[in-house]
Amino acid sequence: MARDTTDFRPIEGMDELVDYLAAGNKPRDKWRIGTEHEKFPFYVDGNAPVPYGGDRGIRALLEGMQKTLGWDPIIDAGRIIGLVEPTGQGAISLEPGGQFELSGAPLETIHQTCREGNAHLAQLREIAEPLGIRFLGLGGSPKWTLAETPRMPKSRYDIMTAYMPKVGTKGLDMMYRTCTIQVNLDFESEADMRRKMQVSLKLQPLSTALFANSPFTNGRPNGMQSWRGDIWRDTDNQRSGLLEFCFSPEFGFADYVEWALDVPMYFVIRDEQYRDMTHITFRQFMNGAARNEIPQGMPTMGDWANHLSTLFPDVRLKRFLEMRGADGGPWRRICALPAFWVGLLYDPATLDAAEELTRNWTYAEVLAMRDAVPEEGIAAPFRNATLREIGREVLALSRQGLVNRGRKNREGVDESGFINTLDEVIARGTTSAEEMLNAYNTRWGGSIEPAFLEYAY
Repeated sequence: MARDTTDFRPIEGMDELVDYLAAGNKPRDKWRIGTEHEKFPFYVDGNAPVPYGGDRGIRALLEGMQKTLGWDPIIDAGRIIGLVEPTGQGAISLEPGGQFELSGAPLETIHQTCREGNAHLAQLREIAEPLGIRFLGLGGSPKWTLAETPRMPKSRYDIMTAYMPKVGTKGLDMMYRTCTIQVNLDFESEADMRRKMQVSLKLQPLSTALFANSPFTNGRPNGMQSWRGDIWRDTDNQRSGLLEFCFSPEFGFADYVEWALDVPMYFVIRDEQYRDMTHITFRQFMNGAARNEIPQGMPTMGDWANHLSTLFPDVRLKRFLEMRGADGGPWRRICALPAFWVGLLYDPATLDAAEELTRNWTYAEVLAMRDAVPEEGIAAPFRNATLREIGREVLALSRQGLVNRGRKNREGVDESGFINTLDEVIARGTTSAEEMLNAYNTRWGGSIEPAFLEYAY
């Protein structure tokens, strides 16, 4: 989320919380594609991290982008921490370690998504190059220790930084040293949401494997193909992971609300100040636990929207579905991730086929696959096959779904070519992470410094 919400309507009861999610239902012709991608800024001189302040820091980058784009600044405690397009069609935000994120506009086609990404990176280069800054397209920070990683001045991140070590061993790495590509997709009804949630939860480990792109930490191999995927195994398991209740044939909006109510909160915003609320759940908040603790001590709809944005399951439900399994990566991956999911979920015949393929996959099987992927990538086992075989079948479905959509560019080319980069992973039998490790052990001469050349934007 680029900007935390302030909606002061008081919550009267559970039905409003369910209705908030159900308000995301959209007719098929209104379905859109919202792509988010993060990248690590670094100084070309020495491949060093970029701090917030200074003449060549993140603040200067944001101020330069503001002048170029004419977008509105997002201010936190007097500091610029992001930008938002004036009509809400996209935003630029900072992750805790300075990872630079574009939250794209809701678009109709992958062609538009790719053009948006191209334009963003071109604008960013124009501002960043005079500052000596470039951007790294990996899923995990390959060189800098946690102590060396800058911290961005966002109030919510101060609260999260203090809380994370209490609930897991890898939360600070998640915050400060990972990057992702995500896509946000629509649904037309509760039943449609259920189908898409269940298919995408079951296939999220495959997405992690196909996009595995974080094999280095602290300047050396970390034993993983997706270090980012491993980090999510112990970040904060109350609010993240694979949600077993979503596998139920009766799963619906109310079930997600019931789960969300019992997850500890991060914060509320009162009088433009972030208040630490990590000691209570949202249900306790609704029952008056903060009545005497903070101004206006009962929850609002804005509090609910913000709380939903601080939950981190593999697929997150808001008024749309967020696919959260993929590592960050080079430019082609920014287009491939939304193409992969749109092909599977937005074409009715393909969604039917994907649902049939995964229908009898159990929670325990998918969890085991999720646990195997960070180390094994597409070689991870599933039943009597590997994810490479599963991936070949799923990519064929996704490609057919994109062909069926028939969304063509000015040259008459449909969207199916955007997943070519994933077909290459299956054809090679090696992930991007394995390719990097091969380079590290051969032509890179045991150094990760070449990654800053070969995987830079």
